[in-house]
Amino acid sequence: MRLIASLTSPFARKVRIVLFEKRIECPMSVDIPWNADTQVSSFNPLGKVPVLVFEDGHTLFDSSIIVDYLDAISPVSQLVPKDRQQAIQVRRWEALADGICDAAATSFLERKRPPSQQNEEWVDRQHLKINLGLKALAADLGDNRWCYGKAYSLADIAVGCCLGYLDLRFPNIPWRDDHANLARLAERLAQRPAFVETMPPA
Repeated sequence: MRLIASLTSPFARKVRIVLFEKRIECPMSVDIPWNADTQVSSFNPLGKVPVLVFEDGHTLFDSSIIVDYLDAISPVSQLVPKDRQQAIQVRRWEALADGICDAAATSFLERKRPPSQQNEEWVDRQHLKINLGLKALAADLGDNRWCYGKAYSLADIAVGCCLGYLDLRFPNIPWRDDHANLARLAERLAQRPAFVETMPPA
């Protein structure tokens, strides 16, 4: 199998970190969905990355689905609890972090349009989602070391990718100043080899 990904996508980074943590060898093809020569739609009709492509041509897309598959095929570093109720709580963290990324990506793409075509009300709405989402993440994290329970999990990976994406695309958002506990979590995650290995290019 191989992974089709963008080096700046937080969703692709989430999958790449899971591959690293699970010690699964998987070559990667870099493809930017917004480029004119992109081939992503040949593998995912929605035109989004990441996409996991198998040797028989079968594909998996949407980072959550890919992560489910990867967590199931390797016993190394269980990232989603086996218990269904605990798994739902981890997935809730992932959904919130991914939602913030969606809003950030939407705002970023809107800002790439000609100024006369940009919708300020739409951008403001996305930034409200980002700010409220960060506030919710910080409130749920509290003084805990990890996002859910007493161990590193997919929840931490998703939140770490979210915060890293904000640093990449919106360095003016002062989330570290506003949420010191998220800053501490980000610093802790930044020391992990999986996060170092998948750092997006500036």
